[in-house]
Amino acid sequence: MKIVIAGGHGQIALRLARQLADRGDEVLGLVRNPDHTADLAAAGARAVVADLERDSVATIAAHLTGADAVVFAAGAGPGSSAERKDTVDRAGAALLADAAARAGIRRYVLVSSMGAGAEPPAGTDEIFTAYLRAKTAAEEDLRGRDLDWTILRPGGLTNETGTGRVRLEPEVPFGRVARDDVAAVLVALLAEPRSAGRTLELTEGDVPIAAALEATL
Repeated sequence: MKIVIAGGHGQIALRLARQLADRGDEVLGLVRNPDHTADLAAAGARAVVADLERDSVATIAAHLTGADAVVFAAGAGPGSSAERKDTVDRAGAALLADAAARAGIRRYVLVSSMGAGAEPPAGTDEIFTAYLRAKTAAEEDLRGRDLDWTILRPGGLTNETGTGRVRLEPEVPFGRVARDDVAAVLVALLAEPRSAGRTLELTEGDVPIAAALEATL
């Protein structure tokens, strides 16, 4: 398969690129900073410089030519403003969906967040509130499209070594999960067409990824 990852230099994205490349997939990562191309190459991916906040649908669609699936793993990142949570986490996801449709790509996997899908509780930090609202809007937009979409909502992310054992269900209590395991679940979702149309939440757990995915389909 040929997979395009938006936000290709992100921590989950680089892990995903490496895992996909290791199994023989062709991986293309969209990055804003040309200095990041070497890191993608080290992960076994090819980088293309693209900006989801500024480039047109046609420009992004041209980068997707020949792909079998796209993964939205982009984010405004720590320290960014509420405005950029919207322009990247919401509008960027929508732009990628528009581009995928134009390029004839049906498979779209969105990396969202636990907490999306509901109004943040009173007292939530303003920036994190903007982030969750942007993720919620991105999810709602994607569900309204004629695409084979899957939405993954990881819990709190860690850099611990993945265990390959998770809890993966439509709704789970908040918990933490290693970025390694998030990437591994994304690989499994991309290989499983029955996951289309599903929104799944992910934390660390006791069930091997393949079995956890099978049990929830």
